[in-house]
Amino acid sequence: MSKLNKTIRVATDVGGTFTDLVYFEVDPGTGRQSVRTAKSDTTPPDYEQGILDVLKKADVDLSAVTFLAHGTTVVINALTERRGVKTGLITTQGFGDTLEIARANRPDFFNLSWVKPAPFVPRYLRREISGRLHVDGSEREPLDLSGLPAIVDTFRAEGVEAVAICLLHAYANPVHEQAVLAGMRRLWPQASAVASHQITREWREYERSSTAVLSAYVQPIAARYLQRLEDGLRSNGYRAPLYVMQSNCGVDTVAHAREIPITMVESGPASGFWGAAELGRLIGEPNVLALDIGGTTAKCSLIKDGQISIKTDYWIERDRTHAGYPIMVPVVDLVEIGNGGGSIAWIDEFDKLHVGPQSAGASPGPAAYGRGGTHVTTTDANLILNRINKDYFCGGTFIADIDAVARAMAPLTERLRLSPQEIARGIIRIANDNMVNALKLVSLSRGHDPRDFTLLAFGGGGAMHAVALAQELGVRKVVIPRGASVFSAWGMTMSDLRRDCFVNRLFEMARPDAALGAQALLEQLSHDATAQYATEGIGANAIELALYCKIRYQNQEHAVEVPLRQGERVVTHWADIVARFHASYEQQYTYRLDAPLEIVGFHIVAVAEIGKLNLAELPVTGATVQAAAKGRRTVDYALEGRHEAIVYDAERIEPGMCFAGPAIIEDPGTTIVVHPNNAVSVDRLGNFYITLSV
Repeated sequence: MSKLNKTIRVATDVGGTFTDLVYFEVDPGTGRQSVRTAKSDTTPPDYEQGILDVLKKADVDLSAVTFLAHGTTVVINALTERRGVKTGLITTQGFGDTLEIARANRPDFFNLSWVKPAPFVPRYLRREISGRLHVDGSEREPLDLSGLPAIVDTFRAEGVEAVAICLLHAYANPVHEQAVLAGMRRLWPQASAVASHQITREWREYERSSTAVLSAYVQPIAARYLQRLEDGLRSNGYRAPLYVMQSNCGVDTVAHAREIPITMVESGPASGFWGAAELGRLIGEPNVLALDIGGTTAKCSLIKDGQISIKTDYWIERDRTHAGYPIMVPVVDLVEIGNGGGSIAWIDEFDKLHVGPQSAGASPGPAAYGRGGTHVTTTDANLILNRINKDYFCGGTFIADIDAVARAMAPLTERLRLSPQEIARGIIRIANDNMVNALKLVSLSRGHDPRDFTLLAFGGGGAMHAVALAQELGVRKVVIPRGASVFSAWGMTMSDLRRDCFVNRLFEMARPDAALGAQALLEQLSHDATAQYATEGIGANAIELALYCKIRYQNQEHAVEVPLRQGERVVTHWADIVARFHASYEQQYTYRLDAPLEIVGFHIVAVAEIGKLNLAELPVTGATVQAAAKGRRTVDYALEGRHEAIVYDAERIEPGMCFAGPAIIEDPGTTIVVHPNNAVSVDRLGNFYITLSV
């Protein structure tokens, strides 16, 4: 059969340390699947080069590829490293300081030297324009564009490259913003411009202003990056559509991503969690705690009943001492911490050992890489404890530099007066504690018992730490997916085109006409979501809508999102919706009220399937599990002490095989640490199930 008749899907994921690739080839005649994976170093600031490198390393013929999806860190990196462009802001008269006033939240409350984070647009680049809308979107004062030419002249003179537009109550009616945006493009077509209504239709003026500004700040950077990537792929023979992973767990076209690149802010992590939800569906595990441990960070999210939670309450650089910056775009609900394989162990002025958030990155990387790294990392600690095979380091691509690890460890041993093994155990335990706390934030802190979930761990470091984390949380089952080290890229191959629309509109449900008004708005939003795809040639029969109602007790500040069932209408099924709201509210906040309710808006999810893969079962030759054993070595399990573990070759383990710990499973991309008394089995798709003892 001709290669052109085959389905070939490729996904690449740019991480902080490595760029991953997954390649699927499906023969439609036989249904036979061929899978390849590859990793190469991430290449900042020219990230597209890392993608071309990993495609070359995997020997991918781009001319035969029928689908290519890409996840990138270019947006979040441009924000956190302040590599965006000089940006101006146009807002409603009297509201120029909204961006600087912010929320007045002071997380480090008792620090008298605390300094508020500086806005991305300084005051001299914030300009105001006359005209105002009421809260319901009706016009209170006509828009006056007579001052726009002077604003454009000022921005030009100051070297501004991008302009954000955020006017009062544009979430209710974008007409004024549309007029300003049109005027900007007419007067200054060379500049990049974005208006808040193009990104979000939710209230909260500061959050909308921040979102518009941050989107404008990265738009030229992202546009240039996507153009270079597309040009590089096309020049190497790629002809099919190119898709970009979004933060909402769906992919989108490059053209749409260029318009609003801020939707890619958590592009990479989203694909991994979508992959976790899809894999959970395939293996009958709808309730999953998903954990992604990469080279730089650890990220986790909770999946309940097969559904990923998508929120718009997303902040960058927010921690216990920093207020951070809000970005009001649909982002998978996750917690991210600076704990990965490259996280550096360090000692503070009180001789206390810490791990992260600083990372050794890809270059020089952990000391064991032998590239000049002088700091001990989590990877080096796992190597010292004999969890990682020094002779099969990074899948056997090179031998670990043990001498470099010893040199990096020397300052810690001298200062702490402990042996390298004791310090390595401490590093692993501290890293695990940090990750347990992150997992508690997405489970216990939100009213979910982690014991009711299966821990699904992936990324290069997930399999090494998963069992220890599960033991701490009381989780009984751990799943390590096949190809765990490149699982985020695999998630992209399972993604659909997805767009989320959040709209705020207040309906006091005690009023007799409120339900009718809410239903009319819901139907209009559903129609608009379908119509948007229609302009891109996607028919209504290929689109699936999921509807969510945002409800709160009257006069409260925040709402709870309640999913609407198939065919459910606000007008006729309000009592059922209310019952689910009370139950959801009580789960999150431990109580419920006998108080009037308000609908504050809707969340519309429009999904268009673009040909997801159905994974084929792996072949079984009848080989015994003993045939997969590579040997034995003594492994330090930290809390459980040192044990002789059987070492298995993951590539020789087949579905149906079972064995017990202590064991080590060596995969080219990761190492699976099986603790004493754990039971291991392998399913039909090649996933590892680790069952913990009581």
